[in-house]
Order: sequence, then C-alpha cells, then structure tokens
Amino acid sequence: MVDGTGTATDPWVLTTAPGSSAYTMHADPEADPPALICQVGSTTLRYHLRAVEDLHHWLVEQGDWVDLGAADEKKDAAPGTVEAFGRSPENPVGGWYGLRKGYRGRFGMYLPPLLEAKGLAELTHQPRNNRMRAI
Repeated sequence: MVDGTGTATDPWVLTTAPGSSAYTMHADPEADPPALICQVGSTTLRYHLRAVEDLHHWLVEQGDWVDLGAADEKKDAAPGTVEAFGRSPENPVGGWYGLRKGYRGRFGMYLPPLLEAKGLAELTHQPRNNRMRAI
C-alpha cells in the first residue's frame, strides 16, 4: 500500500528498494507529454507517465526476476536491467523515459518502488543489487 493519492497536493510517499532514501512521486497527466514527477530532496526528476504501464508490461514479458541496475544518466546501464529498459531505443518510447536532460537516469531506482506500492511488482529490499518481477 502506498501513502498518498499521486496528485501534486497528495503525492505518493515512497522509499528506495534498500530503504535508504525517501522521496515522493505524483502524476501530471496534463503535462506534455504526461509526466511522473519524482521529488528527491531538492532534485526534481520527470519521467513519461506511461513508464509505469510500460515497465510492468516489460516485466511480465521477462517472466522472472530482473536486476534494477540503477545508474546516473552519464553511466552506462548494465544490459537486461530495469535501468537499461528505461533508456533503450527498443522500449515503447524509443529511448529515455526520463524527460529532463541531465536527470534522465535512475529509472531503476525510483520507478520500481512505485510499481511495488501499486501492487504491480514484487521488489527485493537488500542493501545492494536489488531485483524485481511482475505480479
């Protein structure tokens, strides 16, 4: 269960998979393109809103546990990870789900806890090397 309704005035309150950082997310369906706004301290990241459904669909296709592989935009994503999916030219948006240049990475850090909170995925909660799978 997730705290919040996912609006700007009542965002989802989430914690990273290792439990080391809290952050909020909310949907902005009126943005162009519709966006998922992630607030981590004073940093704002923006992802395509469709990333939630697209990631869930991809996880269903994988059929098993997938490494998160979270990485900053300037670092390469390990192949086959959630992070790699979030920037692959073969994904449904044809590249980065992140919308704000310089802050497009960390897809594998911030999207998985939202999918878990919405009951779409199962997530491990280890200090490092976490994985997820579709429910």
